[in-house]
Amino acid sequence: MLRNGLEPWHLLVLAVVVIAVFGSKKLPDTARALGKSLRILKSEARATKNESTS
Repeated sequence: MLRNGLEPWHLLVLAVVVIAVFGSKKLPDTARALGKSLRILKSEARATKNESTS
């Protein structure tokens, strides 16, 4: 039944649920905040890696 964990229709259902929960007006702000958080996490991970190798 489940060949792989995530199929295309799973992503569609997830997108519909996210839009229903957050509303279409808040999605751009939420995506922007998520992107900013990921950039910060990535830069901190690089800094930690550079400190451990030095």
